[in-house]
Amino acid sequence: MNIFEVIRRDHEKQRSLVKALVETSGDSASRKLFFNELKEELEAHAAAEERHFYVPIMKADATLQQSRHAIHEHHQLDKMIEKLEQTEMSSPAWLQYMNQLKDKLLHHLEEEEQKIFQQAGKVLESSEKNHLAKAFDKEKESLITA
Repeated sequence: MNIFEVIRRDHEKQRSLVKALVETSGDSASRKLFFNELKEELEAHAAAEERHFYVPIMKADATLQQSRHAIHEHHQLDKMIEKLEQTEMSSPAWLQYMNQLKDKLLHHLEEEEQKIFQQAGKVLESSEKNHLAKAFDKEKESLITA
C-alpha cells in the first residue's frame, strides 16, 4: 500500500465513525464508545499524517500552502473535539457540535483526497510513497497502543 491508500483507509473509518455517532442519542454507551474511538483515531491519524505525509510534501512549493491549510484544519478539529468533551453528551448542544465536527471533518477529508493527493502525487517519488505508508502505519499503531 502507498501513503494515499493508507490515508484513504483511515478516512473511511473516520467517515463511518462520524456517521455512527450522529445516529446515537443521549448519554448512551454506544455514543461514548464511538466518540472515544473517533477521538483516538483522529489524534493518532493527524500526528502520523503530519509527520509522514505533510512534512515530506511541504518541501515542495507546489504543496506547501495546501499542507499548511490542512494542518490548520487538524487544529480546528482538535478544538471541536475539546468542545465536545466539555459538553454533556445528553445535551442537545452535544449533537449540534457533533454535526459541526462531522461537516468540518468530511470537508477536510474531501479536500485531502480530491486536491492535496493530486498535488502530492506529483512531488513524491513512487518508492517514497510506499516508505511513507509503512512509517505512517508504524507511528499510528504506536500512538493507538500507547
